[in-house]
Amino acid sequence: MCGILAVLGCVDNSQAKRSRIIELSRRLRHRGPDWSGLHCFEDCYLAHERLAIVDPTSGDQPLYNEDKTIAVTVNGEIYNHKALRENLNSHQFRTGSDCEVIAHLYEEHGEEFVGMLDGMFAFVLLDTRDKSFIAARDAIGITPLYIGWGLDGSVWFASEMKALSDDCEQFMCFPPGHIYSSKQGGLRRWYNPPWFSELVPSTPYDPLLVRNTFEKAVIKRLMTDVPFGVLLSGGLDSSLVASVALRHLEKSEAACQWGSKLHTFCIGLKGSPDLKAGREVADYLGTRHHELHFTVQDGIDAIEEVIYHVETYDVTTIRASTPMFLMSRKIKSLGVKMVLSGEGSDEIFGGYLYFHKAPNKKEFHEETCRKIKALHQYDCLRANKSTSAWGVEARVPFLDKEFINVAMSIDPEWKMIRPDLGRIEKWVLRNAFDDEKNPYLPKHILYRQKEQFSDGVGYSWIDGLKEHANKHVSDTMLMNASFVFPDNTPLTKEAYYYRTIFEKFFPKSAARATVPGGPSVACSTAKAVEWDAAWSQNLDPSGRAALGVHVSAYGEDKTEDSRPEKLQKLAEKTPAIV
Repeated sequence: MCGILAVLGCVDNSQAKRSRIIELSRRLRHRGPDWSGLHCFEDCYLAHERLAIVDPTSGDQPLYNEDKTIAVTVNGEIYNHKALRENLNSHQFRTGSDCEVIAHLYEEHGEEFVGMLDGMFAFVLLDTRDKSFIAARDAIGITPLYIGWGLDGSVWFASEMKALSDDCEQFMCFPPGHIYSSKQGGLRRWYNPPWFSELVPSTPYDPLLVRNTFEKAVIKRLMTDVPFGVLLSGGLDSSLVASVALRHLEKSEAACQWGSKLHTFCIGLKGSPDLKAGREVADYLGTRHHELHFTVQDGIDAIEEVIYHVETYDVTTIRASTPMFLMSRKIKSLGVKMVLSGEGSDEIFGGYLYFHKAPNKKEFHEETCRKIKALHQYDCLRANKSTSAWGVEARVPFLDKEFINVAMSIDPEWKMIRPDLGRIEKWVLRNAFDDEKNPYLPKHILYRQKEQFSDGVGYSWIDGLKEHANKHVSDTMLMNASFVFPDNTPLTKEAYYYRTIFEKFFPKSAARATVPGGPSVACSTAKAVEWDAAWSQNLDPSGRAALGVHVSAYGEDKTEDSRPEKLQKLAEKTPAIV
């Protein structure tokens, strides 16, 4: 990941303004500590802080076309850049950077080229021939981008809010899958997949298609010229990413530079579920595993810094971002600059435990669509900013465009949780990789129950956060919360505590509006809370709030289907594909 900042059409183009742009861009340098670049043209500025992953020696930005009339500052990775270059034979490339194709594609196709890009990206392109510009963000919003407006009529774009919030009168999250065009005067959606309409699909489940498409998604993301690894919690998603990456690593270009030994990383409190499961999977796969520990106090001490970097006051996101933030620092200290991670699977396949209560396949499917559309405000934001805080890039194979299209076209009847048929959550994914002859994972790992990252690092982590918040937020403070915070009012002491820290760093009303709100249980949307009347009395984002579903649910109420021995029996009776 890199950091980008663009200011277009500002009245002041003095040396003082240039110095201010450099100062603001410096706020993003944690994202790209390897090099800084700035392109100025009259009243337009494109700044870039680079994290060098592909072509570290010559890919500094901004990037240009042949005569430098088109300049572009990009944060992201374009996985199909080699294929795109082959169709640009008449163009001369200066670097080996995967992002240089953007300038030439614009020359060739105008503003309509964005859908040709396969990757994660946020970019701003300036055409100096007519002083027009465009900005665009990837389909799901893996890569962060904000848009703002100055009182002088200038338009601003930045990878993180902190680079524009002080100088813009108004700003907001740049919506995923959109392009901003100065010529057409606003935002329009470029990403329009079939699933976006939320109509219930009817395509039969094809396990081999699911498997093959996901393997392709992982292989694409092995494109790197620097050392990399896999974040391995020992859960289904991260374990599959590690298993598939290991199978294809030896044949990849990355192996030629860095060898075929895969490095995996896991963090948790001592004795946590993730540490145990991560070690077990690493031993099975034979990876070079790095087990990292933190204490509840370590996490609490980092909370302010986490909120500054992640730019949210959402409780779930902060709980999960903190251990990821701490882990990223240790990963960077080991010389690793890129990691693969398992975000997105739970949204696509309905893996959160509250999906057990989905009343029918229509509501199940609509909830998965809502979850994917909101990923840029939750897990994508966490995965990107927690790692980028230390100059590490996170890539997410489950959010590959082609894989999402395949997975979201499956008749959701197959995704429904049906213990009577031996189907637990994410059964369609588990079954796709249940290969008896050449197993990807041991059965009990393949059918391990969902554990949210903030829970899996150790249950006492969340309990410790609540206890800490209780010491800093009084009953009276919470009672008056609706007066102090009338917008998105915090409902718990923990939420109130995070909100006060956020407001210290980002006091403007536009900043607080970038954070979503509403009731949630076990990471559900507000709509899904309606599935179970009891949930409205237990609004907590932890997976343990899914009473009667999680094997470690709050309280003692556990259904037979949630017991470990029952899950093991379901795993054993689940049919495998050969």
